[in-house]
Amino acid sequence: MIRTEEMILNVGPQHPSTHGVFRLVVKLDGEIITEATPVIGYLHRGTEKIAENLQYLQIIPYTDRMDYLSAMTNNYVICHAVETMMGLEIPERADYLRVIAMELNRVASHLVWWGTFLLDLGAVSPFLYAFREREFIINMLNELSGGRLTYNYMRVGGVKWDAPDGWIEKVKNFIPYMREQLEGYHSLVTGNEIFMDRVTGIGRYTKEDAIHYSLSGANLRCTGVKWDLRKDEPYSIYDRFKFDIVTQEGGDALARYHVRTKEIEESLKILEQACEQFPSSGEILAKVPKIIKAPKGEAYVRIESPRGEIGCYISSDGKKEPYRLKFRRPSFYNLQILPKLLKGQNIANMIAILGAIDIVLGEVDG
Repeated sequence: MIRTEEMILNVGPQHPSTHGVFRLVVKLDGEIITEATPVIGYLHRGTEKIAENLQYLQIIPYTDRMDYLSAMTNNYVICHAVETMMGLEIPERADYLRVIAMELNRVASHLVWWGTFLLDLGAVSPFLYAFREREFIINMLNELSGGRLTYNYMRVGGVKWDAPDGWIEKVKNFIPYMREQLEGYHSLVTGNEIFMDRVTGIGRYTKEDAIHYSLSGANLRCTGVKWDLRKDEPYSIYDRFKFDIVTQEGGDALARYHVRTKEIEESLKILEQACEQFPSSGEILAKVPKIIKAPKGEAYVRIESPRGEIGCYISSDGKKEPYRLKFRRPSFYNLQILPKLLKGQNIANMIAILGAIDIVLGEVDG
């Protein structure tokens, strides 16, 4: 009979496949994981506490640095919360610019996930293709906002700048190009026998597990739960667009792969309709005072980010700074199920399971 001693292995916080400064302490019996403990906090900056000493406009750049792969949705959620408290009506042109920016950022975020997930599994080419397409999006968002990663583009009442001449046409031209590349992605990866064997049945959980752990986004929809805040609790102008909520039934890494790749297709549908409906003229910022003061009270809003449900709670005492601010960060909640998924798994599956969750450490630590 083969006897093994328990071994404790540290994965991270410098390991490239932990996608940031994330440490995972795993106990091994041979190659089988008996216990896994996530260790977070290496990137904690105290954003929510800092915000209590900042004016609302000054908080926006901090949101860029939470989920730095989807800064536009972070910008939006803080502005949306303040606008809800103030009862602001957003100019139509600004709303369209917001949606186009957020959906471009969603596609870019899923491309980063697709490329890095496959890189974790040992495939180099998909990573290069994903970043090639992402570069087109980054360049467009750079033209719109002046930034390539942290945009600081949204403002309470609208957006910072209007779209430059010809920018909407560039977005329109990108849509068929991206659809063509997606077909190439599927030819290269989806259905590949090695890839299928690597992810099928890996990191599986049930619909009940997903709800119990407060999972959202692709991590929830991969179990068949049809829940997307853009449809179920429409915000901005999402109720004007026709698109589907993508679900899968498997609840494993393969199901999460399919949900995210198909969500790129749905984002392209939204972008196509938004570009067609885009107003030819109009204001991009509502009339707001130079120093914004949210009225006394509290508000909680939630939207659909690429990683799931991101929420923003604000309590105000009528001053120019929030009395209290709290973000519901989807990566933090989605990560909770990791110890359950890793227990009993082979060490070789650990990276595949973690990668399929799609966390951003800036959002986990806050």
